[in-house]
Amino acid sequence: QVQLVESGGGSVQAGGSLTLSCAASGHTGSDRCMGWFRQAPGKERERVAIIYTDGRSTRYGDSVKGRFAISLDNTMTTVSLQMNSLNAEDTGTYYCAAGNGVWCGWGYAMDYWGKGTLVTISS
Repeated sequence: QVQLVESGGGSVQAGGSLTLSCAASGHTGSDRCMGWFRQAPGKERERVAIIYTDGRSTRYGDSVKGRFAISLDNTMTTVSLQMNSLNAEDTGTYYCAAGNGVWCGWGYAMDYWGKGTLVTISS
């Protein structure tokens, strides 16, 4: 079992920056990838960023590419998301997730989820 706890959410003006963190505990050694998803009210869940434990390769959603950066510490216990040039479309609840299957990175395939942290961008 893996436990994930997000932190760092809050309100920020458009154009600003924010960094989210996810603390992972439990049996994390089997995780194939970890990452962030977000969901705004009335919208579908969106993949934001994924980092793979083997080699630290990354994938980003098209809407955040070039603005966000995901990182994973060497103990695989902290996943961070640095968000820059924030805009109103970035508003939503951000969820940390981890998976251990071959399809890791797709929302339906993730095995563990945090409770989420709210990010609100004001214009």
